[in-house]
Amino acid sequence: MELRAPQVLRAGRELIDPILLPCGFTWGHGASGASSGGDFASGWYSRDDRTIELHYRFSLGLVSYRMGELCIDHADYMSVVAHRGQSQYPGFSDDPLDGFRHLAHDLASHCTAFLRGPDAEFARVVELVAAKHQGRRLP
Repeated sequence: MELRAPQVLRAGRELIDPILLPCGFTWGHGASGASSGGDFASGWYSRDDRTIELHYRFSLGLVSYRMGELCIDHADYMSVVAHRGQSQYPGFSDDPLDGFRHLAHDLASHCTAFLRGPDAEFARVVELVAAKHQGRRLP
């Protein structure tokens, strides 16, 4: 029996909770249901003004990080903090939970600035992403 999107998201949280909950993040349920594009579910982890948003439709899709007004997606975050080939998300698999396993790896291995770092450390990551998009290098 195929799991519905909210069930997959709930099962995926079991893989991510051990990383985020000890850092003080709590879960918030987002929208879920059926749409013309398929069954979907979303939610977020938050602590103070930091939020990680997750969206699931057939697989874990959009993952974004927000601190106040600053926001970047997972791919951009990894592009400046992980060496090529070190990050695992999104990965490719037929198992819908593999996306969550890959994200859990990246969170634990590469997201210290967001999970435990001071505001200035994550702001620096966002600044590096912006500079990269503009084709310039920062010291």
